[in-house]
Amino acid sequence: MTRDTIHYDDMPSPVGRLRLVADAEGLREIGFERDRSQEAPSPHWVRSTPALAFARSQLEDYFAGRRQVFTLPLHPLGTPFQLAVWRELARIPYGATISYGELARRIERPLAVRAVGAANGRNPLPIVLPCHRVIGSDGSLTGFGGGLPAKRFLLTLERRIAGGDLFAGAP
Repeated sequence: MTRDTIHYDDMPSPVGRLRLVADAEGLREIGFERDRSQEAPSPHWVRSTPALAFARSQLEDYFAGRRQVFTLPLHPLGTPFQLAVWRELARIPYGATISYGELARRIERPLAVRAVGAANGRNPLPIVLPCHRVIGSDGSLTGFGGGLPAKRFLLTLERRIAGGDLFAGAP
């Protein structure tokens, strides 16, 4: 993979077709087919199944219930605040959920709940950086780029594999 080349590939999944995008530094994006903001491939992007095989394999293992932790090189692009939120997403345990308020507290910005929600909504690596594990303070399922049925599916999958309560860890 050359330094400036952006590789992409599409993969089927139980939550719909996913577009995987990577550069030489790592996985940059996972886009849902239903996400209207998903970019069409730029002319300089190169479709490459081999370049994305590392991510595809781990996602397939996740959906099959064989993987709870991703070990992928990641290269999400965002502001320092967004990156802080996304790093904290990676720390939410498999099968657990937290509220947006708890996520804000964990990044030491307890009054920034709305900004945390916005950063969560702009997460370019859903599933791998598990924004689906963030729920409303009342336990409700809130917005998700892949749609609420996909969010419910992911949480149910994790609960089934982890054997825990869907809302374990939610305040």
